Amino acid sequence: MPEIKLQHILTMTKLLQHGAKYNFIQLTTTDLGKFINRSQQAASKHLLDLESAGYIERLRKGHKLGVKVTNKGYSQIEILFSALKYAIESTPFTIDFKGTIVSGMGEGAYYMSLDGYKKQFKEKLGYEPYPGTLNVKLVDQISMNSRREISRYPSIFINGFSDNSRTYGWAKCYKADINGGVLNDAAVLVLERTHYDDSMLEVIAPISLKQTMGIKNGDEISVRIHVNNNNSLKVID
Repeated sequence: MPEIKLQHILTMTKLLQHGAKYNFIQLTTTDLGKFINRSQQAASKHLLDLESAGYIERLRKGHKLGVKVTNKGYSQIEILFSALKYAIESTPFTIDFKGTIVSGMGEGAYYMSLDGYKKQFKEKLGYEPYPGTLNVKLVDQISMNSRREISRYPSIFINGFSDNSRTYGWAKCYKADINGGVLNDAAVLVLERTHYDDSMLEVIAPISLKQTMGIKNGDEISVRIHVNNNNSLKVID
């Protein structure tokens, strides 16, 4: 991580926004203070600190003062930007969900029975799913936010297809385990076309999850998807 102090980052940002990477710019400490939500005196102190650290140069021409970001200062901001960008864009190893088992609309059983999907599941997941999905109603906002963002991550992609009567959308699968690994041959299913919103998680497996695990509607359940583990399978974004 860079050596630049946190309280100076906004000051450096303001300078760079005004072109101080390339030229000496004129910027009053009053205007700078307003931008960083500090007093004029505090803004002046920031400039003194940054100059002392070698992050900026100051040049006086008559009564005017110009400020320019040095290569050292720009390098520190660049390092910070790269670290933040990596943190924001990095893919987690796992994502956890908590919810309650509920009855579905019967969509899962229908779609799992279609040959156009079954063949791809067999090829890409290694099994034909039990005809039906386990429907999990998510119980907290964190889980719902994670469900909303799940499509951003690498998936096992099931292509859509057409038959003589209609066109069926794609699906994305994410390898998962249930209740901390009690059953680890499941997958979370994200459909292109569904009646469910981001509060619902659909889970598939080669067997009936309810029968095998002895669970029923109303039971609480945890689901963990393994994002990076999908890379060892056939991944198509």
